[in-house]
Amino acid sequence: MAASTNDTAELLARVPVFETLGHEDLEQVARVAVPRGFEPGEVVFREGDESDTCYVVRSGHARAVRAHPDGRTITLASFGPGDIFGELAMFDAERRSATVEATDRVEAIAVLGADMRRLMHEHADLSAKLVIALGRRLRAANERLASQSFQTVQSRVATVLAQLVEQAQTEGAGDNDVLLTITQADIAQLAGSSRESASRFLAVLERAGAVTQGRGKLTVHDPAVLERYVY
Repeated sequence: MAASTNDTAELLARVPVFETLGHEDLEQVARVAVPRGFEPGEVVFREGDESDTCYVVRSGHARAVRAHPDGRTITLASFGPGDIFGELAMFDAERRSATVEATDRVEAIAVLGADMRRLMHEHADLSAKLVIALGRRLRAANERLASQSFQTVQSRVATVLAQLVEQAQTEGAGDNDVLLTITQADIAQLAGSSRESASRFLAVLERAGAVTQGRGKLTVHDPAVLERYVY
């Protein structure tokens, strides 16, 4: 049991929202965390559900999506090992703003919002540290949105691919020939562009030999090439 708690604390230590916590604080959170597993395509929670749990991915991948009034599904973000989602449940019980679903087998830990709020009530310094970390994430998100508003479609798509490559490399992928399991539609949605525009740029990269496209996957042969399009 102690080893399990320690493993969970080590996982939490890699999560940006918990980066300001000391080892004792991390162990307090780890003790109230429970393991959860989700099969590919399984919904973790749906848009509009009550917000009562946050999740940290131990292995596998998931994505956040929203349903558009015209019936389309828009991908807002993707999550891999060490990523957290649903973290606002630590502070309130508002409805979920998006649906999160597993894209492959996901092993995660779940922390009930009520447990986190109890810990924050008992340990005021824990609350302060979490607020600081969330503030940093909000600033980073604002900077990302501001930067994206001035980027071309090519730059936005290249940025998304570079981020996905970086995530894959943290999970063990090599420096070159990095396989990404993602569709053109998802790349376009993450880049905030139309599928047609993203597809045209991906075709340019493929003709240049930088990537190879397949059904629901894309191999980035030379990630350094992407940097030429990011500005």
